[in-house]
Order: sequence, then structure tokens, then C-alpha cells
Amino acid sequence: MTDDNQDFLGAESPAPKVGIIAALRRYFITGLVISAPVFITFYLVIWIIGILDGFFRPFIPVTDRPETYLPIDIPGVGVVMALIVLTLIGWFAANFLGRGLVALSDRVIERLPVIGSIYKALRQIFKAAIKQGSSSFSQVALIEYPRRGLYCIAFVTSTANQVIKKGANGLDMIAVFLPTTPNPTSGFLLFVPKDDVVILDMTVEEGARLVISAGMTEQEDVIPPQ
Repeated sequence: MTDDNQDFLGAESPAPKVGIIAALRRYFITGLVISAPVFITFYLVIWIIGILDGFFRPFIPVTDRPETYLPIDIPGVGVVMALIVLTLIGWFAANFLGRGLVALSDRVIERLPVIGSIYKALRQIFKAAIKQGSSSFSQVALIEYPRRGLYCIAFVTSTANQVIKKGANGLDMIAVFLPTTPNPTSGFLLFVPKDDVVILDMTVEEGARLVISAGMTEQEDVIPPQ
């Protein structure tokens, strides 16, 4: 039986060849998806190093700078200085005198209009972020929002305190952070009944990636299909 008869009878035909334009487009998109995060990450790191170097370098004597003895300029001196300064500030704040000065400065700044509110909010965020053993943002959950039948990704922050529980007629409430897309650093604080929170088998990083990508990426699926 000839090949023409086999095709006529429904036999499998060779898969059509992909055009060169489509192949080049697929390769370009794959290269972009792989390379863009790398370049952006390195750019941000270099940008931060440049800011720190520009701030701390004037405080370093010329005789103590690496470029004085080397033929090339070595970046990163500002980062080292920042680490040293932050460590010294932490050591000082841990002492009795340091704790008193920090408490006094907190009270002064918090009484300033507008600035005090911003400072207090930022301080609470940083404390929650670095607190060891904290359960903040340790779980990813699904909640029904903004109405029944629609679900949103949320991050569990804590169990609501007794004041919130009392205001909710004694229901066990969970505090969740509902992020916005594509910027997960902004969002809403919601108190949801415990029974209405569905905990997902997903890490916080996976949940954040899902929110940032608007659901276009899942797990490690970052390379377009062939």
C-alpha cells in the first residue's frame, strides 16, 4: 500500500514542521524568561551597593580605601560598612543605656504628626518580619472574597485577639493578609472565621509567586511549552 493510500485511510501523518519565525519567537521568549530575572536581580544588587558605597565612602579615609593600593575600584565597601554600623547599633541598643535612648527616641518620633504614624507602622512590620518563631506569613490560604463563590489567595498572619473575637460574637477568627496583584506588598487586613479559611499545601514563596504573576506561573513552570 502506498503512502498516499495510508494517508487516505487515516494513517498518522508526520507532524507539520514548525516555521522558522515561530521557532525563533519561542526561543526568544524562553531566553527572555530565563535571562530577565537574572539581569534584574544583578542590577538591583549593583544599584543597592552603589547607594551604600556613595553614602559610606566619604567617611573612609583615602589611605584606608582599597582603590588607593589597587589599580581598580572595588565596590562593596559601603556594604561592609553598613553591616558593621548596623551591628554596632544593635549592640548599643541591647545595653541598658541604649535601650533607654531607643525608648526615648521612639516616644519623641511617635508624637510627631504623620511621621509618627508611619514610623510606628514600619517598626511593627520590621519586628514581625524578623521575630524568630513567629507564625506570621507562615501559611497560604484560600478565602472567599469579595463574595461567596469567588476565592482569593491570602497569607495567614495570626489568630485574632480576644477583642476581635468578642466583636465577632465569639467566633474564632484568623487574621489574614490579602495581597494585591502584581504588587503583593500592598493589600488588606481581613479577619475571617476559622472555619472559612482553607489552608493550602503551598509555601509562602509559591503563594507570592502566584500572586505576582497573576496566576500565569505555577510552581516551577517558568519555561514556555515547546
